Amino acid sequence: MAEPLDTAAQARHLHTTLGPLGAGDVGLVLPHEHLLVDFRPADSPGFAQADPAEFASVVEPLLAGAAAAGVTALVECTPPGLGRRVDLVLDVSRRTGVPVVVATGVYREPWVPDWVYGASDDELEAWMHRELTEGVDGSGVLAGFIKISAAEDGIRPVEERVVRAAARAAARTGALVGSHTTNGDVVLGQIDLAVAEGLAPDRFLSIHTQTITDPALRQAIVDRGAWIEFDDVGQGDDTRTLELVLGSLEAGQAGQVLLSHDAGWFDPALPGGGTPRPFTDLTGSFLPALRAAGVDADVVDDLCVRNPFRAFAR
Repeated sequence: MAEPLDTAAQARHLHTTLGPLGAGDVGLVLPHEHLLVDFRPADSPGFAQADPAEFASVVEPLLAGAAAAGVTALVECTPPGLGRRVDLVLDVSRRTGVPVVVATGVYREPWVPDWVYGASDDELEAWMHRELTEGVDGSGVLAGFIKISAAEDGIRPVEERVVRAAARAAARTGALVGSHTTNGDVVLGQIDLAVAEGLAPDRFLSIHTQTITDPALRQAIVDRGAWIEFDDVGQGDDTRTLELVLGSLEAGQAGQVLLSHDAGWFDPALPGGGTPRPFTDLTGSFLPALRAAGVDADVVDDLCVRNPFRAFAR
């Protein structure tokens, strides 16, 4: 049987659009979703722009559907450079009553904002620290974690600076650093850089771990003490993801695994925001499949309730 949250975890909070939430305030948490993403260059006409009513018409049903399916909080993983709009997210969160965790941080090239290249390392760290402790874009909403990334063929100079600054800001605040990086060797390199800057390994999350095909690399990330995340639930046939999760459980990794969809979202580049994917496949089909495979309810609670709180709370 899984252990309850320890005293330290109980003292932590998820920082959300609806304020800080303790372990007793939340149940199932989706650790990797999106409400608005814009992959266009930042100087594109209309970049990150959305009519609030149109945005709400697309996103509110997604959040309401998630809540009806048992989701109690959701992590919105869009960083600056990809169209982060905390004002719009805050509005739909309040309307639906669904708490949303928002990100600070810097994505990989070519989506690195221009100002980052001219900022000093101390300025980068101070900016992330401010967003974690004072709020984002004048919204009053504290960023809940730091989102970073890196090129698949290796960490580029600006990305290394971001890793180091993120690690220092996270070490000062207890925040999680989550990295969208699909090359396992690069992930291990990021962990090494972050730990060298003082970050505890359990404050690092390998996002999109299902794309790391070598089980030895996945195990190496776990062995370092970091979190791993299988976040493609509902993107197609979930058979392989189910096998990956069952394999991780068999390997004794249950205490470091997160599950999500990487779904949504409103895309300002598409008419009407595009066609979003819902946040309901995890509860609707994937968790029943896990249970049918013999995974007991307490382990499911580890994966979907206790683990995401432990990872993102600070």
